[in-house]
Amino acid sequence: MTGVPLVLIPGLMCDGAVWEPLFPALTPYASCQVIDHGQASSITVMAQQVLEAAPPGFALAGHSMGGRVALEVLRLAPERVMQLALLDTGYKARASGPAGDEEARKRQELLEVARTQGVRAMARRWVQGMVHPARLGDTTFIDAVVSMFERKTADIFENQIKALLARPDATSVLASAQVPTLVLCGREDGWAPISQHEEIAAHVPGKVFLRVVESAGHMSTMEQPGAVAHAMLEWLHQTDL
Repeated sequence: MTGVPLVLIPGLMCDGAVWEPLFPALTPYASCQVIDHGQASSITVMAQQVLEAAPPGFALAGHSMGGRVALEVLRLAPERVMQLALLDTGYKARASGPAGDEEARKRQELLEVARTQGVRAMARRWVQGMVHPARLGDTTFIDAVVSMFERKTADIFENQIKALLARPDATSVLASAQVPTLVLCGREDGWAPISQHEEIAAHVPGKVFLRVVESAGHMSTMEQPGAVAHAMLEWLHQTDL
């Protein structure tokens, strides 16, 4: 197991900092590679970038938007993905009608804040609903999340919003997944709730297990890295599957 190639895909406006808290636990067993989305504005292009950067065969983990990218990687090259982990994510396309319109409106509203007030101001607004309420008073933690966003530009934010609004439906990809699959979320994840992850796990016909991380919201890898790393090590070692 030592040195298994593990490709880690960050989510919207995130970078290696979203995975870094897990490295002390993971690196004795895995060779970790974090992907950067660059200026990509579609989930498919992001997935193609992963495949260009990754080794021939690898374990794959995606957080949030990164989970959607991971599913697209599995669709494009299932023979290269040895294991799959989906963290705090979703699998459906944007809803049609009013619900989809409302999602687009909210995302565009945040983009406008990023354009007019700066990415940091946008991130401070965004983070309010994305972490466990108890962490909102932890200034060091909140600053780490906000600073991660601030390393990206408003143009990158616009491109990633475009990718998310046009995201493909991955139901059929999940239904074809035959690799050991971890499905994980924070219990207080209001953006990607437990029920959504239960649906994801139910679609997978292969080996799958669902883990719910206590005292965590959407940013589970940064909020409770010990619990997330424990689940990922179980997955890497394929125990309880």
